[in-house]
Amino acid sequence: MVQPETPRTDDVILLTRLGGHELAVNPDLIERAEATPDTVITMTDGHKLVIAESLGELVARVRRWRAEVAAEALELTQAGDPERSTADRVRAVHEVVRAAGLDTEARGQVVPLRGREG
Repeated sequence: MVQPETPRTDDVILLTRLGGHELAVNPDLIERAEATPDTVITMTDGHKLVIAESLGELVARVRRWRAEVAAEALELTQAGDPERSTADRVRAVHEVVRAAGLDTEARGQVVPLRGREG
């Protein structure tokens, strides 16, 4: 009999509800977050979560998660391969950083979010 795979936890960030219970959230499904003064996350389906972490901590965790995704993508693209030209490796790094939303040019810009369906 084939055993089921261990569930992956690298596609979520771990947060804490106000009551102290741990919560796993997929950062790609966060529509917005507000400090009201508690941090309230609105998910793309409209569901709201109130968490103990500050808005700054939430943003830092999402950015760290995106950086980890970008690093893994970079590794998969073999951008660090010494056989590739320097210009080719730099282009690969820039593509991964842009795709992950980590480029400094995009910081502070308003990014349109898709509307809720239904």
